Amino acid sequence: MQTVEYKSFLLLIGLVSLAFAWVLWPLFGAVFWAAVIAIVFDPLNRRLLVRMKNRRNLAALATVFIILVIVIVPLLITAAALAQEASSLYSQVQSGELNLSRVFQPVFDALPHWASNKLGGFGLTNLSAAWEKVAAAMANGIQFMATEALSIGQSTFSFLVSLGVMLYLLFFLLRDGLTLADRVKDVIPLPGNQREALVRKFTVVIRATVKGDILVAALQGALGGLMFLFLGVHASLLWAVLMAFLSLLPVIGSALVWLPVAIYFIATGSIWQGIFLIAYGVLVIGLVDNFLRPLLVGQATKMPDYVVLISTIGGIETFGLHGFIIGPVIAAMFLAVWAIFSESTRTSPEDRTVRRALPPDGSA
Repeated sequence: MQTVEYKSFLLLIGLVSLAFAWVLWPLFGAVFWAAVIAIVFDPLNRRLLVRMKNRRNLAALATVFIILVIVIVPLLITAAALAQEASSLYSQVQSGELNLSRVFQPVFDALPHWASNKLGGFGLTNLSAAWEKVAAAMANGIQFMATEALSIGQSTFSFLVSLGVMLYLLFFLLRDGLTLADRVKDVIPLPGNQREALVRKFTVVIRATVKGDILVAALQGALGGLMFLFLGVHASLLWAVLMAFLSLLPVIGSALVWLPVAIYFIATGSIWQGIFLIAYGVLVIGLVDNFLRPLLVGQATKMPDYVVLISTIGGIETFGLHGFIIGPVIAAMFLAVWAIFSESTRTSPEDRTVRRALPPDGSA
Protein backbone atom coordinates (compact mmCIF):
# COMPACT_ATOMS: atom_id res chain seq x y z
CA MET A 1 0.00 0.00 0.00
CA GLN A 2 2.81 2.33 0.88
CA THR A 3 4.46 1.60 -2.46
CA VAL A 4 1.27 2.42 -4.33
CA GLU A 5 0.91 5.68 -2.42
CA TYR A 6 4.54 6.59 -3.11
CA LYS A 7 4.22 5.87 -6.83
CA SER A 8 0.99 7.85 -6.97
CA PHE A 9 2.72 10.77 -5.31
CA LEU A 10 5.59 10.59 -7.82
CA LEU A 11 3.04 10.56 -10.65
CA LEU A 12 1.35 13.62 -9.15
CA ILE A 13 4.71 15.41 -8.91
CA GLY A 14 5.45 14.63 -12.56
CA LEU A 15 2.03 15.83 -13.76
CA VAL A 16 2.16 19.04 -11.73
CA SER A 17 5.72 19.73 -12.92
CA LEU A 18 4.70 19.23 -16.56
CA ALA A 19 1.69 21.52 -16.07
CA PHE A 20 3.90 24.20 -14.51
CA ALA A 21 6.40 23.92 -17.39
CA TRP A 22 3.50 24.23 -19.86
CA VAL A 23 2.33 27.43 -18.13
CA LEU A 24 5.84 28.90 -18.20
CA TRP A 25 6.59 27.88 -21.79
CA PRO A 26 5.58 31.25 -23.34
CA LEU A 27 8.20 32.86 -21.06
CA PHE A 28 10.83 30.20 -21.67
CA GLY A 29 13.33 32.67 -23.14
CA ALA A 30 13.02 35.08 -20.21
CA VAL A 31 13.35 32.30 -17.61
CA PHE A 32 16.22 30.62 -19.46
CA TRP A 33 18.31 33.78 -19.87
CA ALA A 34 17.61 34.89 -16.31
CA ALA A 35 19.04 31.59 -15.07
CA VAL A 36 22.04 31.75 -17.43
CA ILE A 37 22.90 35.36 -16.54
CA ALA A 38 22.47 34.63 -12.82
CA ILE A 39 24.92 31.72 -13.02
CA VAL A 40 27.46 33.78 -14.99
CA PHE A 41 27.30 36.83 -12.72
CA ASP A 42 27.00 34.97 -9.41
CA PRO A 43 30.73 35.48 -8.60
CA LEU A 44 30.29 39.25 -9.04
CA ASN A 45 27.20 39.19 -6.83
CA ARG A 46 29.15 37.36 -4.12
CA ARG A 47 31.91 39.98 -4.17
CA LEU A 48 29.37 42.77 -3.89
CA LEU A 49 27.67 40.88 -1.08
CA VAL A 50 30.91 40.92 0.91
CA ARG A 51 31.49 44.61 0.24
CA MET A 52 27.91 45.49 1.21
CA LYS A 53 28.09 43.60 4.52
CA ASN A 54 25.82 40.73 3.52
CA ARG A 55 22.88 42.90 2.44
CA ARG A 56 21.49 40.55 -0.17
CA ASN A 57 18.84 42.84 -1.63
CA LEU A 58 21.29 45.67 -2.21
CA ALA A 59 23.96 43.38 -3.69
CA ALA A 60 21.49 41.72 -6.07
CA LEU A 61 20.11 45.11 -7.13
CA ALA A 62 23.62 46.45 -7.80
CA THR A 63 24.46 43.35 -9.84
CA VAL A 64 21.31 43.73 -11.95
CA PHE A 65 22.17 47.39 -12.57
CA ILE A 66 25.70 46.45 -13.70
CA ILE A 67 24.26 43.80 -16.04
CA LEU A 68 21.89 46.39 -17.50
CA VAL A 69 24.73 48.85 -18.17
CA ILE A 70 27.37 46.51 -19.59
CA VAL A 71 25.23 43.83 -21.29
CA ILE A 72 21.57 44.59 -21.94
CA VAL A 73 21.69 48.27 -22.97
CA PRO A 74 24.57 47.72 -25.48
CA LEU A 75 22.69 44.72 -26.92
CA LEU A 76 19.51 46.77 -27.33
CA ILE A 77 21.42 49.56 -29.08
CA THR A 78 23.11 47.04 -31.39
CA ALA A 79 19.79 45.31 -32.14
CA ALA A 80 18.13 48.62 -33.02
CA ALA A 81 20.98 49.60 -35.37
CA LEU A 82 20.95 46.12 -36.91
CA ALA A 83 17.20 46.27 -37.55
CA GLN A 84 17.59 49.62 -39.28
CA GLU A 85 20.51 48.42 -41.42
CA ALA A 86 18.80 45.16 -42.37
CA SER A 87 15.62 46.98 -43.36
CA SER A 88 17.58 49.50 -45.44
CA LEU A 89 19.50 46.74 -47.21
CA TYR A 90 16.32 44.82 -47.95
CA SER A 91 14.68 47.95 -49.37
CA GLN A 92 17.66 48.51 -51.68
CA VAL A 93 17.46 44.92 -52.94
CA GLN A 94 13.70 45.15 -53.47
CA SER A 95 13.92 48.45 -55.37
CA GLY A 96 16.75 47.20 -57.57
CA GLU A 97 19.17 49.83 -56.28
CA LEU A 98 21.38 46.97 -55.07
CA ASN A 99 21.61 44.24 -57.72
CA LEU A 100 23.41 41.26 -56.19
CA SER A 101 23.86 39.56 -59.55
CA ARG A 102 25.54 42.62 -61.02
CA VAL A 103 27.69 43.14 -57.94
CA PHE A 104 29.26 39.67 -58.10
CA GLN A 105 29.41 39.23 -61.84
CA PRO A 106 33.03 40.52 -61.93
CA VAL A 107 34.03 37.55 -59.78
CA PHE A 108 32.92 35.15 -62.49
CA ASP A 109 34.42 37.32 -65.22
CA ALA A 110 37.78 37.17 -63.42
CA LEU A 111 37.87 33.37 -63.31
CA PRO A 112 40.81 31.87 -65.27
CA HIS A 113 40.12 29.65 -68.27
CA TRP A 114 41.00 26.45 -66.43
CA ALA A 115 38.40 27.27 -63.75
CA SER A 116 35.78 28.02 -66.42
CA ASN A 117 36.60 24.72 -68.13
CA LYS A 118 36.26 22.85 -64.82
CA LEU A 119 32.87 24.43 -64.22
CA GLY A 120 31.90 23.49 -67.76
CA GLY A 121 32.84 19.90 -67.01
CA PHE A 122 30.33 19.94 -64.16
CA GLY A 123 27.66 21.32 -66.44
CA LEU A 124 27.88 24.85 -65.07
CA THR A 125 28.42 26.55 -68.38
CA ASN A 126 25.83 29.25 -67.81
CA LEU A 127 27.47 31.10 -64.94
CA SER A 128 25.06 33.97 -65.24
CA ALA A 129 22.06 31.74 -64.65
CA ALA A 130 23.82 29.94 -61.82
CA TRP A 131 24.64 33.20 -60.13
CA GLU A 132 21.03 34.37 -60.51
CA LYS A 133 20.05 31.46 -58.26
CA VAL A 134 22.78 32.31 -55.76
CA ALA A 135 21.75 35.97 -55.76
CA ALA A 136 18.12 34.98 -55.24
CA ALA A 137 19.11 32.83 -52.26
CA MET A 138 21.10 35.71 -50.78
CA ALA A 139 18.15 38.05 -51.33
CA ASN A 140 15.90 35.61 -49.52
CA GLY A 141 18.37 35.51 -46.64
CA ILE A 142 18.43 39.29 -46.44
CA GLN A 143 14.62 39.32 -46.59
CA PHE A 144 14.47 36.84 -43.71
CA MET A 145 16.82 38.92 -41.54
CA ALA A 146 14.92 42.11 -42.35
CA THR A 147 11.58 40.45 -41.58
CA GLU A 148 12.89 39.15 -38.27
CA ALA A 149 14.26 42.58 -37.38
CA LEU A 150 10.92 44.23 -38.24
CA SER A 151 8.95 41.63 -36.27
CA ILE A 152 11.06 42.41 -33.20
CA GLY A 153 10.22 46.07 -33.58
CA GLN A 154 6.52 45.37 -34.11
CA SER A 155 6.28 43.14 -31.01
CA THR A 156 7.85 45.72 -28.74
CA PHE A 157 5.29 45.19 -25.98
CA SER A 158 5.89 41.43 -25.86
CA PHE A 159 9.65 42.00 -25.84
CA LEU A 160 9.41 44.51 -22.99
CA VAL A 161 7.26 42.10 -20.97
CA SER A 162 9.84 39.32 -21.45
CA LEU A 163 12.68 41.71 -20.56
CA GLY A 164 10.86 42.82 -17.42
CA VAL A 165 10.19 39.22 -16.37
CA MET A 166 13.82 38.33 -16.98
CA LEU A 167 15.15 41.22 -14.88
CA TYR A 168 12.62 40.57 -12.11
CA LEU A 169 13.48 36.87 -11.96
CA LEU A 170 17.20 37.65 -12.27
CA PHE A 171 17.07 39.74 -9.10
CA PHE A 172 15.62 36.88 -7.05
CA LEU A 173 17.93 34.28 -8.58
CA LEU A 174 20.93 36.41 -7.60
CA ARG A 175 19.56 37.10 -4.14
CA ASP A 176 18.42 33.55 -3.32
CA GLY A 177 20.64 31.60 -5.70
CA LEU A 178 22.52 29.60 -3.07
CA THR A 179 19.33 28.53 -1.32
CA LEU A 180 17.70 27.50 -4.59
CA ALA A 181 20.82 25.60 -5.67
CA ASP A 182 20.86 23.65 -2.39
CA ARG A 183 17.19 22.73 -2.85
CA VAL A 184 17.84 21.52 -6.38
CA LYS A 185 20.80 19.43 -5.23
CA ASP A 186 18.73 17.87 -2.44
CA VAL A 187 16.13 16.45 -4.84
CA ILE A 188 18.62 14.96 -7.33
CA PRO A 189 18.41 11.18 -6.75
CA LEU A 190 22.16 10.54 -6.80
CA PRO A 191 24.87 9.88 -4.20
CA GLY A 192 26.36 13.00 -2.65
CA ASN A 193 29.66 13.01 -4.55
CA GLN A 194 27.98 12.37 -7.93
CA ARG A 195 25.37 15.04 -7.20
CA GLU A 196 28.02 17.62 -6.38
CA ALA A 197 30.05 16.71 -9.48
CA LEU A 198 26.99 17.00 -11.74
CA VAL A 199 25.87 20.39 -10.37
CA ARG A 200 29.44 21.71 -10.47
CA LYS A 201 29.83 20.54 -14.08
CA PHE A 202 26.56 22.21 -15.07
CA THR A 203 27.59 25.53 -13.52
CA VAL A 204 31.07 25.43 -15.03
CA VAL A 205 29.72 24.59 -18.49
CA ILE A 206 27.20 27.46 -18.41
CA ARG A 207 29.88 29.98 -17.44
CA ALA A 208 32.40 28.58 -19.89
CA THR A 209 29.90 28.60 -22.75
CA VAL A 210 28.95 32.22 -22.14
CA LYS A 211 32.49 33.47 -21.53
CA GLY A 212 34.27 31.24 -23.99
CA ASP A 213 31.71 31.25 -26.80
CA ILE A 214 29.63 34.41 -26.58
CA LEU A 215 32.43 36.79 -25.61
CA VAL A 216 34.84 35.36 -28.16
CA ALA A 217 32.14 35.40 -30.87
CA ALA A 218 31.22 39.00 -30.04
CA LEU A 219 34.88 40.04 -30.17
CA GLN A 220 35.47 38.28 -33.50
CA GLY A 221 32.34 39.85 -34.95
CA ALA A 222 33.38 43.30 -33.71
CA LEU A 223 36.90 42.95 -35.13
CA GLY A 224 35.56 41.77 -38.47
CA GLY A 225 32.92 44.50 -38.59
CA LEU A 226 35.46 47.23 -37.88
CA MET A 227 37.69 45.95 -40.67
CA PHE A 228 34.74 45.80 -43.07
CA LEU A 229 33.87 49.39 -42.14
CA PHE A 230 37.48 50.43 -42.76
CA LEU A 231 37.49 48.72 -46.18
CA GLY A 232 34.15 50.28 -47.13
CA VAL A 233 32.10 47.06 -47.21
CA HIS A 234 28.38 47.82 -47.37
CA ALA A 235 26.24 46.90 -44.31
CA SER A 236 29.28 46.24 -42.11
CA LEU A 237 27.16 45.88 -38.94
CA LEU A 238 25.06 43.19 -40.59
CA TRP A 239 28.17 41.25 -41.59
CA ALA A 240 29.65 41.75 -38.11
CA VAL A 241 26.61 40.16 -36.48
CA LEU A 242 26.70 37.31 -39.00
CA MET A 243 30.39 36.73 -38.24
CA ALA A 244 29.64 36.71 -34.52
CA PHE A 245 26.98 34.01 -34.97
CA LEU A 246 29.17 31.92 -37.27
CA SER A 247 32.05 32.25 -34.80
CA LEU A 248 30.06 29.97 -32.51
CA LEU A 249 30.92 27.18 -34.94
CA PRO A 250 34.46 25.87 -34.34
CA VAL A 251 37.06 25.50 -37.09
CA ILE A 252 35.14 27.30 -39.88
CA GLY A 253 33.46 30.14 -37.99
CA SER A 254 33.75 33.73 -39.18
CA ALA A 255 35.93 32.75 -42.17
CA LEU A 256 32.68 31.88 -43.94
CA VAL A 257 32.11 35.64 -44.17
CA TRP A 258 35.47 37.40 -44.43
CA LEU A 259 37.14 34.89 -46.79
CA PRO A 260 34.56 35.25 -49.63
CA VAL A 261 34.75 39.04 -49.22
CA ALA A 262 38.54 38.88 -49.52
CA ILE A 263 38.22 36.72 -52.65
CA TYR A 264 35.76 39.23 -54.07
CA PHE A 265 38.25 42.06 -53.49
CA ILE A 266 41.02 40.16 -55.27
CA ALA A 267 38.78 39.12 -58.17
CA THR A 268 37.58 42.69 -58.74
CA GLY A 269 41.09 44.17 -58.79
CA SER A 270 41.34 45.38 -55.17
CA ILE A 271 44.39 43.19 -54.59
CA TRP A 272 45.83 44.83 -51.49
CA GLN A 273 42.44 45.00 -49.76
CA GLY A 274 41.89 41.29 -50.36
CA ILE A 275 45.37 40.28 -49.19
CA PHE A 276 45.13 42.56 -46.16
CA LEU A 277 41.73 41.13 -45.22
CA ILE A 278 43.02 37.56 -45.49
CA ALA A 279 46.05 38.39 -43.31
CA TYR A 280 43.84 40.21 -40.82
CA GLY A 281 41.34 37.34 -40.74
CA VAL A 282 44.00 34.70 -40.12
CA LEU A 283 46.31 36.62 -37.76
CA VAL A 284 43.77 38.68 -35.80
CA ILE A 285 40.23 37.31 -36.06
CA GLY A 286 41.26 33.65 -36.25
CA LEU A 287 43.83 33.76 -33.45
CA VAL A 288 41.39 35.42 -31.02
CA ASP A 289 39.74 32.03 -30.60
CA ASN A 290 43.05 30.24 -30.05
CA PHE A 291 44.39 32.67 -27.44
CA LEU A 292 41.35 34.15 -25.72
CA ARG A 293 39.13 31.09 -25.35
CA PRO A 294 41.66 29.05 -23.29
CA LEU A 295 42.26 32.13 -21.12
CA LEU A 296 38.54 32.58 -20.41
CA VAL A 297 37.54 28.93 -20.20
CA GLY A 298 40.61 26.92 -19.30
CA GLN A 299 40.65 23.16 -19.75
CA ALA A 300 37.84 22.26 -17.32
CA THR A 301 35.16 22.06 -20.01
CA LYS A 302 37.27 21.23 -23.04
CA MET A 303 35.19 19.25 -25.52
CA PRO A 304 36.22 17.95 -28.94
CA ASP A 305 35.58 20.46 -31.70
CA TYR A 306 33.30 18.06 -33.56
CA VAL A 307 31.10 17.68 -30.45
CA VAL A 308 30.87 21.47 -30.08
CA LEU A 309 30.06 21.83 -33.79
CA ILE A 310 27.26 19.26 -33.98
CA SER A 311 25.77 20.23 -30.59
CA THR A 312 25.73 23.92 -31.54
CA ILE A 313 24.10 23.31 -34.92
CA GLY A 314 21.65 20.79 -33.45
CA GLY A 315 20.84 23.10 -30.55
CA ILE A 316 20.05 26.04 -32.84
CA GLU A 317 17.96 23.80 -35.09
CA THR A 318 15.97 22.46 -32.12
CA PHE A 319 15.72 25.42 -29.75
CA GLY A 320 16.26 28.40 -32.04
CA LEU A 321 18.47 31.23 -30.83
CA HIS A 322 18.72 29.76 -27.32
CA GLY A 323 20.18 26.58 -28.78
CA PHE A 324 23.73 27.85 -29.15
CA ILE A 325 23.95 27.60 -25.36
CA ILE A 326 21.51 24.74 -24.71
CA GLY A 327 23.15 22.46 -27.30
CA PRO A 328 26.73 22.56 -25.93
CA VAL A 329 25.44 22.42 -22.34
CA ILE A 330 23.43 19.26 -23.07
CA ALA A 331 26.47 17.77 -24.83
CA ALA A 332 28.74 18.60 -21.89
CA MET A 333 26.22 17.16 -19.42
CA PHE A 334 25.94 14.03 -21.58
CA LEU A 335 29.71 13.53 -21.42
CA ALA A 336 29.76 14.33 -17.69
CA VAL A 337 26.96 11.88 -16.82
CA TRP A 338 28.63 9.08 -18.73
CA ALA A 339 31.99 9.89 -17.11
CA ILE A 340 30.36 9.73 -13.65
CA PHE A 341 28.66 6.46 -14.57
CA SER A 342 31.92 5.00 -15.87
CA GLU A 343 33.71 6.03 -12.72
CA SER A 344 30.99 4.56 -10.53
CA THR A 345 31.17 1.20 -12.32
CA ARG A 346 34.94 1.09 -11.82
CA THR A 347 34.58 1.79 -8.11
CA SER A 348 31.48 -0.30 -7.33
CA PRO A 349 31.29 -2.02 -3.89
CA GLU A 350 32.01 -5.40 -5.51
CA ASP A 351 35.17 -4.02 -7.17
CA ARG A 352 36.36 -2.48 -3.93
CA THR A 353 35.79 -5.83 -2.10
CA VAL A 354 37.78 -7.72 -4.73
CA ARG A 355 40.58 -5.14 -4.65
CA ARG A 356 40.89 -5.39 -0.87
CA ALA A 357 41.11 -9.19 -1.18
CA LEU A 358 43.90 -9.08 -3.75
CA PRO A 359 47.58 -9.13 -2.80
CA PRO A 360 49.50 -5.79 -3.03
CA ASP A 361 50.90 -6.72 -6.46
CA GLY A 362 47.38 -7.29 -7.82
CA SER A 363 48.00 -10.97 -8.67
CA ALA A 364 45.34 -13.61 -7.90
